[in-house]
Amino acid sequence: MESMTASRSTGATGGKRAPRILQVVRQYAPSRGGLEDVVANLSRSLAGRGFEVRVLTLDRLFRAPENLLPAHETIDGVDVVRIPWRGSSRYPVAPQVFRHLADADLVHVHGIDFFYDALAWTRPFHRKPLIATTHGGFFHTQTYASLKKIWFQTATRASALAYDALVCCSQSDLDMFAPISGGKARLIENGVDVAKFSDLASALPQRRMTTIGRFSVNKRLDRLLDVMVALRTVQPGWQLDIIGSPSDQTGTDLRSAIAERSLEDAVHLHISIPNAEVRELLSQSSLFVSASEYEGFGLVAVEAMSAGLVPVLHANDAYRALAARHPGVAVSDFSRPDAAAQAVEGAYQALVANPSLRAQMMAAASRHDWAGVCDHHVELYRTVLRPRDREVFA
Repeated sequence: MESMTASRSTGATGGKRAPRILQVVRQYAPSRGGLEDVVANLSRSLAGRGFEVRVLTLDRLFRAPENLLPAHETIDGVDVVRIPWRGSSRYPVAPQVFRHLADADLVHVHGIDFFYDALAWTRPFHRKPLIATTHGGFFHTQTYASLKKIWFQTATRASALAYDALVCCSQSDLDMFAPISGGKARLIENGVDVAKFSDLASALPQRRMTTIGRFSVNKRLDRLLDVMVALRTVQPGWQLDIIGSPSDQTGTDLRSAIAERSLEDAVHLHISIPNAEVRELLSQSSLFVSASEYEGFGLVAVEAMSAGLVPVLHANDAYRALAARHPGVAVSDFSRPDAAAQAVEGAYQALVANPSLRAQMMAAASRHDWAGVCDHHVELYRTVLRPRDREVFA
């Protein structure tokens, strides 16, 4: 394969300069989540290859809209520009996006939202090459399901016509977007920072499990608590660490749900803790669990696998696909607490019987490393920019 590393503007051969890539995403650091992690890791990977990368995002976090963030910041060597927005967090309107397109060679939109539609509808005016990554679309919950389907088949379909490519980060996304993409959809699964939690899981099997993610209704933490009740009737020693940050559920909501089930001695809530504390908790665990009804890819589950944790996951499309690729990943129906509890206990017993399962999970996670995923993105950028590449791509 030919080299896909861009030359920096200083010292580029043949007078060519590094491509300027604008990553557009509704939320970014200090917000934490799967979408933010993907954009941050892709941006750092591209910058490491010599690309000029800028992230354009909103100037307030959805979970703390009263706090204004700096208009410009450099985070891990990546320029971050923040712009005002108004309206709902479901569809935040931010017209200042058009002020930041001029020097970009390519605009990469993350998520199906205002940015996706607005940049598509105005492409005849800004004339920038456009790529969008789907990140699960907007079907993470069943709220307004009928309206979402109508919007998807009309506005989302029409906007897709303006994009040079739609990057689908899971097979389920590809199945969803391919029919509306006019042949532009392609599968590039999300990369994972496999070094962040590498080899941290307990060396000896423990009846302790961890879940990580936003406190969102679609994550179905209520079902996870019901599974804990079922588990504790069989094995009182089970422990669960819930790690995440408030979203449409708060810490108070979850503490009440834990207390209602008399699980205060078994379920431990950790809100917005730093990665150092996350690593300490993972070192005490053997399993990762998720009752999430919808995932675009399952990034956190793969991060958990990189630690050596054995996942037990709700049988949504993304998790079934992950289990099909990686033997040892268990799926179950978390709407049935007794069945899911049996799956959790079964995963623990499998680990006791086969301690090498821990290393197998780490090896499986390594296949999702960002280096290879960045290769696929760079090749796509090269393809899209090829008609204009006389000034870019050494």
